[in-house]
Amino acid sequence: MGLRGLLYRLYERRLEASLSPSAMPRHVGVMCDGNRRWARSAGLADVSKGHRKGADKIFELLQWCREAGVEVVTLWLLSTDNLVARPESELEPLLAIIEDTARELVAQRWRVKPVGALDLLPAETAQVLKDAAEATAGYPGLLVNVAVGYGGRREIADAVRALLQEHATKGTTIEELAEFLDVEHIADHLYTAGQPDPDLVIRTSGEQRLGGFLLWQSAHSEFYFCDAYWPAFRKVDFLRALRSYAGRHRRLGA
Repeated sequence: MGLRGLLYRLYERRLEASLSPSAMPRHVGVMCDGNRRWARSAGLADVSKGHRKGADKIFELLQWCREAGVEVVTLWLLSTDNLVARPESELEPLLAIIEDTARELVAQRWRVKPVGALDLLPAETAQVLKDAAEATAGYPGLLVNVAVGYGGRREIADAVRALLQEHATKGTTIEELAEFLDVEHIADHLYTAGQPDPDLVIRTSGEQRLGGFLLWQSAHSEFYFCDAYWPAFRKVDFLRALRSYAGRHRRLGA
């Protein structure tokens, strides 16, 4: 370890020592942004190498989260917009990397839950994600939401659709549903139903917008924007995000 590495390690320890276990977020959402830009900045013509490097970073992050006592991590890996906008030449290897990542999450015994419109994905990718969820359903510890084919507006529309279908099977009329419908009824049909809402949302790559990530669930979230591209995201950056979160007074509407 060189001098630079030693200094970073000392800084990590200082940050870790400053954090109180009582001030840790239960649920952390991460917008894993900047894989392509990282690849280009590294002089790589094949941007899939950036996606592959970003996939490797996921497993580092999960270890950091487990050490910090985080209970749920939501990783946004592919949006509904990406499915439309990305060229097939890039989308195909990206989906293969996501499939490999899901299989490795199973191999490392992380509890996996797909979060997104799986019907928009290629059948093979959707099946890999479903298999990962089924294989790890009984695993204890940290829950990893893998957001693939995910869009916040689509999630809310799917939740409302599921709610209407549920009550239609019970014979409930629209007028009757309108009488008692509240936010909790919709929340119960989100992809993340039953989970705590994200306390902290991290976005890498310097972009400072949500882009539709966990639109409903992030109403009371704290946000941390990091300039580093996702593959270059370090433990120091994660600890800074936790420090920033711990230093905020969360009024939650009060």
